[in-house]
Amino acid sequence: MDFTLDAYKRFLVNVKAQGYVFQPFQEFLQNPALKAMILRHDIDKSPSNALKMASLEHACEVKGSYYFRVVPGSWDRAIVKQIVKMGHELGYHYEDLTLAKGNHEKAIQNFKLRLAQFEEFYHVKTICMHGSPLSRYDNRDMWYFYDYRDFGIIGEPYFDVDYNKVFYITDTARKWNNAAASIRDRVVSGFDIPIKSTAHLAELAGQGGLPDQVMITVHPQRWEDRPLPWIKELLWQNIKNVVKKVLAKQNTHKKMDSNKGAK
Repeated sequence: MDFTLDAYKRFLVNVKAQGYVFQPFQEFLQNPALKAMILRHDIDKSPSNALKMASLEHACEVKGSYYFRVVPGSWDRAIVKQIVKMGHELGYHYEDLTLAKGNHEKAIQNFKLRLAQFEEFYHVKTICMHGSPLSRYDNRDMWYFYDYRDFGIIGEPYFDVDYNKVFYITDTARKWNNAAASIRDRVVSGFDIPIKSTAHLAELAGQGGLPDQVMITVHPQRWEDRPLPWIKELLWQNIKNVVKKVLAKQNTHKKMDSNKGAK
């Protein structure tokens, strides 16, 4: 079984043994370690799983960044409070352009309102877009019209990281760096390191096979030790991957047609 908390723990232990500094994203931006591991968590749903992962990291004496959507099924004040108490960074997993159906003025007003909800627990300094794979809108597009720095934000992973220097790994689509089933969780990278499984990732980490600076994105809802929830997530993700692969191909064809029209 892959994508279990036990497998994730083995990865953390191996990374720690190699002398990496675990830095929340805010800390990395402000003072990047020469050998840094950034644990980014996108809380799309199942905040209870996020709490389990945060507790595991806390027990391993490492810190990460937790990006919460402010929608039912993701936002849980009691859990958010517990995760912050453990010393993890809290950030906003924003999707305001999608929720506003492309209306930029409404989106930025909603962004301000939702960002303010975090102030009860944490003064947010970094944000990260939610991919909203079934939406026609890319939530990052709102920053063509506005500047998140005007709200005290110092970084967004898709804009403020040089991925020619930082190796990016994501479990989107329940596989590591599965571009075929990823609509928006992609970066232009100078690295080409295939990862077959979490066990393989842990092995690479233990053998010193990872670059000195790494950002790993995990979605806690798919990390389970309980058999039934693990199987449920596997089946549901396989269904979603079929849809996402079709959408990814459509987006590729649209870009190709657009490029042809521009010539």
